[in-house]
Amino acid sequence: MWGCGALLGARTGSRLGREVLVAPGRGWSAAAPYSASAEPTGVRALVYEHHGDPAKVVELKKLELTAMGGSDVHVKMLAAPINPSDINMIQGNYGFLPKLPAVGGNEGVGQVVAVGSSVTGVKPGDWVIPANPGLGTWRTEAVFSEETLIGVPSDIPLQSAATLGVNPCTAYRMLTDFEQLRPGDCVIQNASNSGVGQAVIQIAAALGLRTINVVRDRPDIQKLTDRLKSLGAEHVLTEEQLRKHEMKHLFKDMPQPRLALNCVGGKSSTELLRHLAPGGTMVTYGGMAKQPVIASVSQLIFKDVKLRGFWLSQWKKDHSPAQFKELILTLCRLIGRGQLTAPACSEVPLQDYQRALEASVRPFVSSKQILTMC
Repeated sequence: MWGCGALLGARTGSRLGREVLVAPGRGWSAAAPYSASAEPTGVRALVYEHHGDPAKVVELKKLELTAMGGSDVHVKMLAAPINPSDINMIQGNYGFLPKLPAVGGNEGVGQVVAVGSSVTGVKPGDWVIPANPGLGTWRTEAVFSEETLIGVPSDIPLQSAATLGVNPCTAYRMLTDFEQLRPGDCVIQNASNSGVGQAVIQIAAALGLRTINVVRDRPDIQKLTDRLKSLGAEHVLTEEQLRKHEMKHLFKDMPQPRLALNCVGGKSSTELLRHLAPGGTMVTYGGMAKQPVIASVSQLIFKDVKLRGFWLSQWKKDHSPAQFKELILTLCRLIGRGQLTAPACSEVPLQDYQRALEASVRPFVSSKQILTMC
């Protein structure tokens, strides 16, 4: 099914590796770390040479595949999503930026084609995902160092594997690292239809937690509400409903949230804080509204709320590769038990990347764009 040629990327977390970019019909030279050490193999990749609007700076180019070393793994990419962090990285306004020129994409799943003589952790046929950001997954194949990959079960759904390494990891860590929640406790979040939001709903349900899920109003709000509830959401509210006085009645039947997860900022985060239990924590992991988080003096003094931030890349820096692998395997077990599914996805062939990029930044699109490498 997936023998149609897929891809992967660079040999380090911050560079394209030793591959050479070749633009169709003309030569293209790049500075180090490239070297023309192999014949063209038909590898295709989505490359950007400058930061800017992804629709303008991302181009489909050809790569030459480097020769393998003893600790290297040759991987064909099967599928790779477009995440908000990917867009931010291309725009040049993310916390980590690969050296240019770079291949887009930080997440995805590939299949091992061949391994070097000293590789012991994976074998041909295995599925692997990136262990680090910046590998550049929007390509058909590449040679990676074994240490930059994590093996995952090949019997989980392809979309689940492709979207495993970022959003579910973020959701799990935020649910478990900031408050000692017990079954029956409540969590409130905004951007609940995002990839992280959908993972929060499912993981929280698996942990026995109750969720209040806030979304922006839209024409198909009932359809979205039904989908989120099918994932395990207890309550789905619009931003406008959250601001109404009647919200107080909600907490007659459930405890006030001890944990709030904020991906929006601005007024939306202020409303989350307003409903947070005394001593509770709001964790900010995104800023879709591009507005600051504002906490009133009374909330800080009289409710003693805590404001924290979370960035998965920093968590990885603070923890060992073995701890990240255990996190991945924990999530794989949830997938295997049917407690965690991929977010709503739309698969788009790599050559139609412009359509996928445009859809990924369009308002109210709840479907994650996944590039397939056929």
